[in-house]
Amino acid sequence: MKLRLDLLKHLTAEDVEEEIIANNPRYKPEPLFSKTGVGSLSSASTEQRAQEVERSTALIQRLKERAAQTGNPGEAAK
Repeated sequence: MKLRLDLLKHLTAEDVEEEIIANNPRYKPEPLFSKTGVGSLSSASTEQRAQEVERSTALIQRLKERAAQTGNPGEAAK
């Protein structure tokens, strides 16, 4: 995901949840009796990386539109 800190204040919980759900199939939990209680994120395929770029681009576009609606055209123009 591209980092656009100027648009961060327009990010919603739904935007974050969408990305979490998209990456959820890649999460691999450790065995039930693991001492750490954590899991890991498996490597992404080329197709998954392409989808990630598409989602990132779409999210940036939505955030730019939100910035323009709230009267911050400078943020939307970047």
